[in-house]
Amino acid sequence: MANNKGITQHFGVNLAELLADKILNVYKDFPKTDYVNTIKKSVDNSGYTQRIELHADALYKYLPKDYKKSSAILVSILGEENQNETGMFTEYYWVMPIGKYVEKYGIEHFDLSMHAISEITKRNTGEYAIRPFIRLYPKESLKQLTDWARSSNFHLRRLASEGLRPKLPWSTKLDTFNDNPKPVFKILEILKEDEVMFVKKSVANHLTDWLKVNKAPTVELIKKWQKSANKNTQWIIKRATRKIDI
Repeated sequence: MANNKGITQHFGVNLAELLADKILNVYKDFPKTDYVNTIKKSVDNSGYTQRIELHADALYKYLPKDYKKSSAILVSILGEENQNETGMFTEYYWVMPIGKYVEKYGIEHFDLSMHAISEITKRNTGEYAIRPFIRLYPKESLKQLTDWARSSNFHLRRLASEGLRPKLPWSTKLDTFNDNPKPVFKILEILKEDEVMFVKKSVANHLTDWLKVNKAPTVELIKKWQKSANKNTQWIIKRATRKIDI
């Protein structure tokens, strides 16, 4: 995400054309011309995040107002899953407005939105879209994220960590568990021996966040993990503490 200025150009009228054509393949009544013109009117003076939201708002305007129908349409255009740990912001950059759509307009539909986010994160990432749901439905979200932490899909396992980070870059802070991180730590416990680098980096960065937000229980957790002989756990600890003295 650090290179957001470089990819801003991809979120203009060109993306409107691309998304409209994908939607028309499954929803013939989508007004492509209106959608493209709506983006064209406002996009020039908008930055990266503003453009993503502009697309999400335009999708809401022109897709069916029934969220079950509209979310099904958007999920159906996602295509093949990303089999790699990279490419989420290059090959699958165009999925970002769909995540924002779910974040803004799916908040009253927990189950439908969790399904959409699970599919989004297999191509791009659901780490931003899921945060409002965690705030509003903490118990239900923790259950869902726990299930994802045990998934065979590494994208879902990564989301189980990344979505709960209290200081996730390019996102609002998540302070829901700041005073009591134990529910989050239970999920990290599931992931502490993960062999996939994509997941390990997330868990390590997640721990670094907690060392800044609520250090005492985090140090306690890390010291417990230090007793493990697992190489992946030790890699996570080393990365998490490389700039912070515990």
